[in-house]
Amino acid sequence: MDPASLPVTRLKGVGPRLAEKLARLGLATVQDVLFHLPLRYQDRTRLTPLGALRPGMETLVAGTIELADVAYRGRRSLVVRIADGTGHLHLRFFHFTAAQRDGLVRGRRLRCYGEVRFGPAGLEMAHPEYSLLREDEAPLPEQHLTPVYPATAGVGQTLLRRMVNDALEHYLRRVEEWLPESLLAELALPALQDALALVHRPPPGEDTDALLTGRHPAQQRLAFEELLAYYLSLKRVRERVRAERAPRIPASTRLVTKLLAGLSFQLTKAQQRVLGEIVHDLHEPHPMQRLVQGDVGSGKTVVAACAAAAAVEAGFQVAVMAPTELLAEQHGRNFAGWLAPLGIDVAALSGRIANSARAAALDAIASGRAAVVIGTHALFQEEVRFGHLGLVVVDEQHRFGVGQRLALRAKGERDGERPHQLIMSATPIPRTLAQSLYADLDVSVIDELPPGRQPVDTVAVPATRRAEVVARVRAACAAGRQAYWVCPLIEESEALDLETAVRTAETLKEALSEITIALVHGRVKPREKERVMTAFARGEIQLLVATTVIEVGVDVPNASLMIIENAERLGLSQLHQLRGRVGRGSAQSACVLLYQPPLSELARARLAALRETSDGFEIARRDLEMRGPGELLGTRQTGEAAFHIADIVRDRALLPRVQRAAERLLADHPDAVAAVIRRWMGGREEYGAV
Repeated sequence: MDPASLPVTRLKGVGPRLAEKLARLGLATVQDVLFHLPLRYQDRTRLTPLGALRPGMETLVAGTIELADVAYRGRRSLVVRIADGTGHLHLRFFHFTAAQRDGLVRGRRLRCYGEVRFGPAGLEMAHPEYSLLREDEAPLPEQHLTPVYPATAGVGQTLLRRMVNDALEHYLRRVEEWLPESLLAELALPALQDALALVHRPPPGEDTDALLTGRHPAQQRLAFEELLAYYLSLKRVRERVRAERAPRIPASTRLVTKLLAGLSFQLTKAQQRVLGEIVHDLHEPHPMQRLVQGDVGSGKTVVAACAAAAAVEAGFQVAVMAPTELLAEQHGRNFAGWLAPLGIDVAALSGRIANSARAAALDAIASGRAAVVIGTHALFQEEVRFGHLGLVVVDEQHRFGVGQRLALRAKGERDGERPHQLIMSATPIPRTLAQSLYADLDVSVIDELPPGRQPVDTVAVPATRRAEVVARVRAACAAGRQAYWVCPLIEESEALDLETAVRTAETLKEALSEITIALVHGRVKPREKERVMTAFARGEIQLLVATTVIEVGVDVPNASLMIIENAERLGLSQLHQLRGRVGRGSAQSACVLLYQPPLSELARARLAALRETSDGFEIARRDLEMRGPGELLGTRQTGEAAFHIADIVRDRALLPRVQRAAERLLADHPDAVAAVIRRWMGGREEYGAV
């Protein structure tokens, strides 16, 4: 029987109560236990003589108890002294039972593992793992490295090791190998059963550095199959969508031509190319599923407005979903400015409009009078019914869960047809990653900024020159400009010594008493935050002190100065997104990266990269190179791409091979496709269906 269908209670000693605790670790089946990988390893394969111990060593020792007593100095503790002929060591237990005290008596031999440290009476181990030895029993070390697993309250290492050993002993051979031998040989990857056995029980001498960083071939085998399952699930979603029907929207429309003629600027070549790709998709008989990536200020919104005009002319409604009320209002102003002169009615639906206005808006949406509807998550509430929805535009897609996008798409289903979907993102992602993360979508890139945009002058300044930066803010505001001052945290942190937005706002108000200053941070209520941001957009506030909540925010062309406090603490892409808040008008803009010296090599490289380039895709490429394992890109971050073993950054070299392997499985081994998806995705199989 497949371990995926066997409950964890099939393992020895696991009853209903323990199963509840194991569920907190995501361990519901025997397969879950087999794929519950160690965080690190302990080397208990060699005994260290007590005379060779040094502080900081984590090792296995054995000895005979010379002394065992309860000490009451300071905290009550059980202190045991052992010796082995080369030296002695104290073992200290602050929490102990009567049975432990009675078992640890003079003359008994034991083996224990722990970290050596200095104690009141010399070298000691605090709370070591130990086992008592029989008189005739040799203190044999372990035959393999000892795994240390992710644990939880009531589920410790001893229990987890016992469960994993039981699963390996009785169920490992039932784990099916779905990848063909020829493919594994070509990729130089071990078989799945061998990989699992090695990861749980590495032999002595195995490359521990590779194991600790997730780069061992056995771990790469598991990561490869998980990435493969993810990619295959998205390909399957893509096939399903292509089998659906969608309204065909004519490629040549009068309204798009009229909209473009009325603009005060011309579309860039990149915008024209992407608009052409969208128009082509809209004319197809199956739903468009296109992601438009473009740097901050590249002009994605006007391209979306053109798509909306085409859909409206063909007799369909358009829904535009933004992640915040503020961004929805900004889109409302922009879309109305472009579409109202064409006779297209643009309606807003937010969570805070009055009941009477809401009722009128809902009626206009249901009747189809509201041709373009702009809002936040309020758009997919049950009471919102569209007359004939033909196009859904989702802005900043990683701020929404897939379920929300699905709900909005389902609203538009009519006569067996689904609406087209256009997704916009200002988070550039390197091409190889985009092809894997968004295998269910066609990806367009606006890789050119509109002409006339002034490049943002970026400088790095140590915090010791803070007074100069304050003077720069005073000068900018005196010249009629506005500025941002960004702080990463809102609470004091001794560990990181970060300035808080609250304290910074107070000191700036004292230093710049002639300037109107406001503060927004994550704990400000949404309504108050939006009031402040709107006032800033209107020019009523000159300096906005904020946490990174403004990363995706309003377009304020008059803001020409960005100060980023503790810039060395932020990631490269995040710094780039913040910098993109300025340089939107005709005035020369600047971004000041305030840092706390001395800089680490990594922080120095980040700040240098930001000064050297303003190209979002180049920034994303460098960001990827600089990030360590475990730091996922800021994409698909609502949980749907939360990998169990794989790390999209660490394992990015696997992605081209994953794509090739997926094509081979789909063509030659279709039965394996569903099995691989089921093993890794389980109930999340449909999550990519956007």
